[in-house]
Amino acid sequence: MAFGIKREDIENWKKKIDQGEIAFLTHYWLDPRFPGCKTITKAGCKDLARLAEWGRQYGLKKEWIHIRKEGYSHFDLLGEKQREILKLEGINERLVEESELK
Repeated sequence: MAFGIKREDIENWKKKIDQGEIAFLTHYWLDPRFPGCKTITKAGCKDLARLAEWGRQYGLKKEWIHIRKEGYSHFDLLGEKQREILKLEGINERLVEESELK
């Protein structure tokens, strides 16, 4: 279940993707399959080769790209890998410690 995200955030993410950028969208997210995760980041780009190359530098496999027919294909970043990548990308927004959502 996704929550804590504004329509404006989604539109800005899509606009960056449409412009060929690697774009990030982080929001709160709860899923019983991932009990330790409270947020998810979608790292997307319309150029799938560029997205795969970007992901490779972080140990992400191109097979992990969530391909969307309507566009906005992306990697789903979760947990420690999410925190690691966002920190290296200089993005600190919406990262929460597990204790903050209890």
